[in-house]
Amino acid sequence: MVGLRPTLHAPRAADVAMPPEAPATPGDPGAAPALVIDGLVKRYGDRTAVGGVSLRLERARVLALLGPNGAGKTTTIETCIGFRRPDAGTVRVLGLDPRDDNAALRPRIGVMLQNGGVYQAARCGEMLRLVAAYAADPLDPDELLDRLGLTPVRNTPYRRLSGGQQQRLSLAMALVGRPEMVFLDEPTVGLDPQARHETWRIVEALRRDGVSVVLTTHDMEEAERLADDVVIVDHGQVIARGTADELIRGAAEREVRFQAPPGLDVVALGASLPEDCRVSEPAPGTYLVVGPVSPALVAAVAAWCAAHDVLLGGLQVKQRTLEDVFLELTGRELRA
Repeated sequence: MVGLRPTLHAPRAADVAMPPEAPATPGDPGAAPALVIDGLVKRYGDRTAVGGVSLRLERARVLALLGPNGAGKTTTIETCIGFRRPDAGTVRVLGLDPRDDNAALRPRIGVMLQNGGVYQAARCGEMLRLVAAYAADPLDPDELLDRLGLTPVRNTPYRRLSGGQQQRLSLAMALVGRPEMVFLDEPTVGLDPQARHETWRIVEALRRDGVSVVLTTHDMEEAERLADDVVIVDHGQVIARGTADELIRGAAEREVRFQAPPGLDVVALGASLPEDCRVSEPAPGTYLVVGPVSPALVAAVAAWCAAHDVLLGGLQVKQRTLEDVFLELTGRELRA
């Protein structure tokens, strides 16, 4: 299987016609950030889809833009690639305005949107070669098809591809032009585990080669593994930002869970622990201690049980995950 790292790289300066004020290469210390959004507002009639979003992405980093359905993620991405004009605020991608400088920007970015950009009757290989023909220095389409497991269906019309195969072709189309920056909207939805992990390896190779990536996903494991920076939006506004570790540490509470005979005095147990710990019995015989977890806390729980002749079992210390943080910030109710 062909490796991506030797070939997936940003275009050479000689290959791309650069406007006078644009950075020459993504590795230039004086280069503009990959993405700067300042006070972005986008409305559709009376509905505000994006209400003042600001964020920044430096070169050769991966940003995960997270949020529930309808939070404004796709509208933000569509504005970044020039599909939408902001009602207020500014957007700069690789130092360029996505609308006014679209002709200069397009050869330098790759875009993978959901359900778009493919002729239904076109064969898989034909579609990729067509996109490659527009690039100054494209990757070899046959090698990319092979890397993404699409060689067996290269002559299959797009409409007859499975959902996962269509996703992989869309990813190939976003990458074949050697972009400096890639926008990936739900890149692994509908993929089997093998294809999902291969997509993750590709994103990691892109970052190593200096490509900047904006990723939207509902897969919190994906965001936690891939993203250098995480921005969570809801109702069109940024509600949290930082690295995945920073967001998880910001939700400082963790859980100690254990099994014991039902009906323990959780009030008495709680009184023996630090004041900021809460004890509950969510199910008979299952006990949950929520709070800042330390070795001393675990020892205090075990000591209380020993003092009361209680044999505890199944002791677990659970670290909060990015998904826990996401649900705490955006709620657990279903969204339309």
